[in-house]
Amino acid sequence: MTSNSASPLEDQVSPKTAQSLRLAMERLFAGRPERTDGRLTKENLWREAQVSRATMNRAHRILTDWDAHIAEHGKTTPGEARRDETITDLRKRLTAKTKECTRLERQLKAAAIAIAALHHDNEALRDELTERPATVVVGIGAQRRKPRE
Repeated sequence: MTSNSASPLEDQVSPKTAQSLRLAMERLFAGRPERTDGRLTKENLWREAQVSRATMNRAHRILTDWDAHIAEHGKTTPGEARRDETITDLRKRLTAKTKECTRLERQLKAAAIAIAALHHDNEALRDELTERPATVVVGIGAQRRKPRE
């Protein structure tokens, strides 16, 4: 019996197919897919390369490279990474603005309470003035002039 099995690290696909898979892999990693939604999945790899799943599964070295890249960089595409960074930045800015709004709201409430208290005191003073008899107010530095002789 002759064994016709190849080494697990050997691609069992044609050079043209291997090139198609490598180009598809490069496009997906660069975030420039031509035939898929760009997610970094093996399904998108074989669809992007326009080969069958079974054919892709025979490209052992390419799949090893794919797995190594995914392990090192994760499954996020450059576009998804930019989106995630933007979302993180926007969340930080929203948190800062929310804190600022809370601080300003507290200041506004404190100012409203102070204004209400001043208004109440002002009304009380006006009521007090209307209840008193008229008095003459003399300035502190005022001097009486003596008639000239």
